[in-house]
Amino acid sequence: MLSDQIKKGPNRAAARAMLKATGLTDSDLERPLVAIANTWTEAGPCNFHLRGLAEKVKEGVRKAGGTPLEFNTIVVSDGISMGTEAMKASLVSREVIADSVELAVRGHLFDAVVALSGCDKTIPGTLMALARLNLPSVMLYGGSIMPGRYDGHDVTIQDVFEAVGACAAGRITLEQLTEVENGACPGAGACGGQFTANTMSTAATFLGMSPMGANDVPAVDPRKFAVAESCGTLVMELLAKDLRPSTIITRRALENAVASVVATGGSTNAVLHLLAIAREAGCELELDDFDRISVKTPIIADLKPGGRYTAPDMELAGGQRLLAKRLMDAGLIADSPTVTGRSLFEEAAEAVETPGQQVLTSVEKPMKSMGGLAILRGTLAPEGCVVKLSGHERTNFTGPAKVFDTEEAAFAAVQGGGVVAGDVIVIRYVGPKGAPGMPEMLAVTGALVGAGLSGQVSLITDGRFSGASYGFVIGHVSPEAATGGPIAHVRNGDQIEIDVNKRTIEVHADLAARQKEWRPKESAYKTGVFAKYAQLVSSASEGAVTSNFTTQKPALSAK
Repeated sequence: MLSDQIKKGPNRAAARAMLKATGLTDSDLERPLVAIANTWTEAGPCNFHLRGLAEKVKEGVRKAGGTPLEFNTIVVSDGISMGTEAMKASLVSREVIADSVELAVRGHLFDAVVALSGCDKTIPGTLMALARLNLPSVMLYGGSIMPGRYDGHDVTIQDVFEAVGACAAGRITLEQLTEVENGACPGAGACGGQFTANTMSTAATFLGMSPMGANDVPAVDPRKFAVAESCGTLVMELLAKDLRPSTIITRRALENAVASVVATGGSTNAVLHLLAIAREAGCELELDDFDRISVKTPIIADLKPGGRYTAPDMELAGGQRLLAKRLMDAGLIADSPTVTGRSLFEEAAEAVETPGQQVLTSVEKPMKSMGGLAILRGTLAPEGCVVKLSGHERTNFTGPAKVFDTEEAAFAAVQGGGVVAGDVIVIRYVGPKGAPGMPEMLAVTGALVGAGLSGQVSLITDGRFSGASYGFVIGHVSPEAATGGPIAHVRNGDQIEIDVNKRTIEVHADLAARQKEWRPKESAYKTGVFAKYAQLVSSASEGAVTSNFTTQKPALSAK
């Protein structure tokens, strides 16, 4: 066992003495040491319940003959930080989560890992770490929050952001906004729609790193404890079989994950995160792969933000297993290994559809004939950008640019009536380097919906969008403004033409002439993590990763 290097033999007596101070016995130290990498926090509902799940995971490990040792890492809640300077920390946290999990595991020579995730960046962050470590491992998602209630119908955090815009537009009162606020989030769990957390939860299952059905179970459902315990048992089976992420996270599995994202109208953030996971796993995956898969994969899930239902509804309908069966039967995914020891197709074959369910349609009668995103290129985005296609029917848009160098300025303009139908809003200098940290524009898209402008304007940014955003929105514009990309040279009134069918995004102006006058903006962050991140981070077209080197498999061995 790998951990024997740290705990076995006379010369390791001091290490054993320190481990025994935590309550471990000689018997405990004879067993494999299993890391329980937790992302618990009190600062937000998504990960608030993970301490309880971790205890059940540990029970499973102990019953299966291992010694679990839990540690924690950081969390930044997107929903809470959204629309403020704090949101710049969100994507940065993905790298810190991956680095800290990797360091803790390498620093103690653990034999296997169970990672617990919840909100948006903790899922890809933990998966990136597991890919780097290449030890027998499982990722368990803490589960979705249940829908809240307002005025007799289900609501989610998406409705709160949109209610803010509606209140500013005079369409609802401040008292009604407060009622929506008080009803939207009834307890623990990640945001309920097919926003980034549930999108990445689905992707993790199709990737094979989460057991089929485990991530479906909602956060506060009593069944989640049994799921957690089974993951503790499972990781010991993986250790016995020496089944590692390098066997599971393959190009085929990554393409399955992409198919699950586009088939459910999932978050555009999945593009960044799957590119990053692929890089850590040493697998080829590019922007154009997302477009290729999306073109042939219809949307077959009626999920928020573009649809009607939430993740708990999908679980009741048949869950990710039923989604996998639909895609398998249509030849839209390929068979690949999973952490359960069974293949993806073996898991999908056991799908049970709830009679009368309306959440998952069929490939023959889809919600939309192609998947939920497309990759565009053109004079505005030579390296590419991502357009969200779920939740609206538009495929083209032409209009004058209304340019903002900050999200706050754009939000104020929407709230104050400074944006009108036909405008193409451009928010720049909010990319990976420019913000830094590539914040999400949910406050702005929510305000547009609340003001009744969704579908009547387009929004283009070198930043990101929340999975709760919908409308004709285009993000990840690359190269970003901070590096002198074309988006830095757009001016108010420039005609911007977007054509999804042609996969083009063009600005009709002499940008080359303006480029000569351009000077980079001075960053407000001279020291600290933001400054370090801005120096290291790659383009969004490459996943906005800070590991700008060729990834190689680590030399760790569990034997």
